[in-house]
Amino acid sequence: METSPDLWIGALRQSHDRLQALVEPLGLSQLEQRSYASEWSIAQVLSHLGSQAEIFGGFLEAGLTGQDPPGRDSFVPIWNVWNAKDPQAQAADGLRADEATLERFESLDPEQKARVRLHMFGMDLDITGLARMRVSEHAVHTWDVAVALDPSATVAPDAVGLLIDTVGQLAARAAKPDGKPRRLRVSTSDPERHFILETGEAINLTESDGEEGLPELRLPAEAFVRLVYGRLDPAHTPPVEADGVDLDELRPLLPGI
Repeated sequence: METSPDLWIGALRQSHDRLQALVEPLGLSQLEQRSYASEWSIAQVLSHLGSQAEIFGGFLEAGLTGQDPPGRDSFVPIWNVWNAKDPQAQAADGLRADEATLERFESLDPEQKARVRLHMFGMDLDITGLARMRVSEHAVHTWDVAVALDPSATVAPDAVGLLIDTVGQLAARAAKPDGKPRRLRVSTSDPERHFILETGEAINLTESDGEEGLPELRLPAEAFVRLVYGRLDPAHTPPVEADGVDLDELRPLLPGI
């Protein structure tokens, strides 16, 4: 897993710039259209990213100052403010809040980056871990907007190159096991990776040790990231090779975020 915070912060900058380019030309009717996230319009995705930018800004400041990170009781008032905005304000203010938090990440000098320490969500996080959490959310929600405007859109390659090495954590945390034992190999391209996916009472996705003779799913890394994030429905699935693997069985197991 990539441990340099600069690569994650750089991916976050690329994702923000992509989102801004997508959203700024949109009129009200387009902002109100459904995003890939079925419960949210495009404007509401921007609202979510804006509110989370505020929350992540609070996390970052707590990590810098040695304080406890903000808790859920502080999130609800932020969400309420954003939910009350009209669609155009959600979009415009969401981009501004996102830029502000991103600039704060970008402004940190090496000593400040080394100082960031947080314990939250059962994890001990440094600046890389915090930036990784933000990229994980941001790049995928940016795709939620992009694909609503262009059905052929994909998750940004630089984000995929980083997120592909983190999917095991999300699969274990967010999976919905069905109790059916499976053991299969997953091979990705661009970048090339090899995993073992085990299902049953839990979901485990680990790096392959070269074991052969298993059922195998072969697909682009971008598509596998979306599978683990719950975003590989049949209409948005590129050509894949599934030898002894039923992709339709895997989709419900990996609802993502």
